[in-house]
Amino acid sequence: MADRYLRFTGTAPGRFLTRRLGLPQPAPLHRWSPQRPSLDGDLLHLTAGRSDLDLAPVLSRTGLGTGGERPAAVVLDATGVRDVDGLAGVHAALHPVVRSVANSGRIVVLGSPLDPADHHQAAVQQALEGFVRSLGKEIGRGRTVNLVRLAADAGAAESTLRFLLSPRSAYVSGQVIEVGAAGQGSGVDWERPLAGRTALVTGGARGIGEAVAEALARDGARVVVLDTPQAVDDARRVAEHLGGSVLALDITTEDAGERIAAELPDGLDVLIHNAGITRDRRLVNMPTERWSSVLDVNLASVLRTTDALLKAGTLKRGGRIVATASIAGLAGNAGQTNYGASKAGVVGLVRSLAPRALAEHGVTVNAVAPGFIETKMTAAVPLLIREAGRRMNSLAQGGLPADVAETTAWLAHPASGAVNGQVVRVCGQSLLGA
Repeated sequence: MADRYLRFTGTAPGRFLTRRLGLPQPAPLHRWSPQRPSLDGDLLHLTAGRSDLDLAPVLSRTGLGTGGERPAAVVLDATGVRDVDGLAGVHAALHPVVRSVANSGRIVVLGSPLDPADHHQAAVQQALEGFVRSLGKEIGRGRTVNLVRLAADAGAAESTLRFLLSPRSAYVSGQVIEVGAAGQGSGVDWERPLAGRTALVTGGARGIGEAVAEALARDGARVVVLDTPQAVDDARRVAEHLGGSVLALDITTEDAGERIAAELPDGLDVLIHNAGITRDRRLVNMPTERWSSVLDVNLASVLRTTDALLKAGTLKRGGRIVATASIAGLAGNAGQTNYGASKAGVVGLVRSLAPRALAEHGVTVNAVAPGFIETKMTAAVPLLIREAGRRMNSLAQGGLPADVAETTAWLAHPASGAVNGQVVRVCGQSLLGA
């Protein structure tokens, strides 16, 4: 369903009225398209504190120029900030330029991991998180602000910086992303990074799953669209459009993992756990069937199939697992105790499995956590609740399935090996939860 309020605020009367009444003023977001693959403008590189980080080679490959009067993106290197005086440098660097950042622009702050042996360093590096989240809530005009904690050299963060400094991250703001010590992108085809790789998308017949399948196919993957036998016609439509294949399978069956492994004898490079359902009702009115069906689809099937595919060796070394969580699992939501529990369980899975899967199988494990996304499901929500969902974020609008798909594609990227155990909210910096 079209966001008529967003359209109205784009008119002169709409801007005047919403400004006078103090109402949200969402700005149209610049999302990736073949016609506009990069942000419109230049990149400004700033530093606070002393830093030995060599960012120039990576930033030169983002597609953004330098030297413009109104930057499309600002990267602030604050990795060397170790005391409160160093935080003054953060203010001094960004205070003069924030207002000049272009609409739909980006601010990315680079920080360091918290040092357990230096509580001053840990305090000020943690302060960057509060700074970034607060700036994201006030900057407006479709601009986003994110923090990247970098444990190694800049090369490990190239895929992350390319994503955050591009239109692909239009609905990702106020996030803290930790980048480890691997994942350099040497030799990667940045135009079709998944060429020659196989990706499986569960629940891929429609909605967010269909958008994810499209993004992975665009990036070169051979996509297997998995959905229930009841959705096989839609799954076949998606697969035929993308030049992929269909796997009609109830993901909740005990042997689903073994059956997937049998269908993919040559192995799997990318596993996207997208299948999910809702059966909303307050706990006092929730029968057992509504509870168990949601937990079985959204969490138990993810656990079973992941275990089976790792055990069978179906997921190749260098592979990627990306699961779909939700802000309902992070912040809770009335009437969704079953759904919130299942999505919080996905977060727990990611945080526990990620280090072991990487060490034992060479596979990264991450999650996306969507907020209010414009789908057929949210279009059926009552008007006032739908409008509240759209406006209760820093961008004052709902996201699109493509926003979740672009974030998933970044996590699935072969150069994203340094991003592991992360739960990235795709919510326009929702005002609910952290």
